[in-house]
Amino acid sequence: MLLNDLALFVRVADCGSISAAAAELELSAASASAAIKRLEKQLDTSLFVRTTRSLRLTAQGERYLIHCRRALSDLALGEQAIASDKGKVSGTLSLSVSSDFGRNLFVPWLDDFLLDFPQLQVRLHLGDNISSFYHDKIDVAVRYGKPQDSNQVAFPICSADRVLCASPKYLAKFGQPETLEQLTQHNCLFYKLDERTHDQWQFERDGQECKVRVTGNRSANDAEIARRWAVAGKGLVFKSSLDLAEDIMAGRLVPLLPEYRGESVNLYLVCPGREHVTPVVLLLREMLRQRCKALQTQLAAQHILPKHR
Repeated sequence: MLLNDLALFVRVADCGSISAAAAELELSAASASAAIKRLEKQLDTSLFVRTTRSLRLTAQGERYLIHCRRALSDLALGEQAIASDKGKVSGTLSLSVSSDFGRNLFVPWLDDFLLDFPQLQVRLHLGDNISSFYHDKIDVAVRYGKPQDSNQVAFPICSADRVLCASPKYLAKFGQPETLEQLTQHNCLFYKLDERTHDQWQFERDGQECKVRVTGNRSANDAEIARRWAVAGKGLVFKSSLDLAEDIMAGRLVPLLPEYRGESVNLYLVCPGREHVTPVVLLLREMLRQRCKALQTQLAAQHILPKHR
């Protein structure tokens, strides 16, 4: 059984098309089709149900796909281990990172990471929509919130509170809210995640949970845009302290209502399965933990965030 046939089978399953998988792997459609037929003959079973318009896995194909993924991943792990033994981390890593955190924090951290491991290549996907690990060929993702899929492996990086902020320019023109109720009198800036607009903001004070539904004239499907609007004086923003850290420390944004603590959000490093937890993923996890801890320590030392419980 040829290793290339197994890799092709996995790509055909992911793409739902022999021709599309063949194009990705720089094969002719005829060669790819022949390889799939060869694999089915060796296994003495049909892996796909073929029609004139679609291609889908059989029940046997679904089961076999799980083992193929694991086998290919184990081989990749072995290659990575050998490279690590030689003092090198090599290969290609496909990363998906949320928009604001990715552009403003992760990208410069990644620059330093690659200086330490010059043999490593990365493909970076930035955006707030949750990527499909298999369809988008993502090896690891950095996201707020623990994934719902129990098959995925989620490494906790850190916990951060959302912080209510506005720019000095906005506050000079419209004044500073003194209570949560007054937030309804201000223009609030929203972003959407998975088609859900974050227009209900949650706080805590003296152990009591407080929620307020706010309104505003701007919403984006990219959370970084909401932060940029806030810096430009267009309204109030409520985001993770990690995302707002640089603007707060530079004075571009001012934390508001210090007696309230914004809801906590958790940052995770997520792999599609345990077989994808490679040595480079573990190195990336430790880098992220150290960097986030250092940033939060810096924020705490400057006493510029609202006080916590």
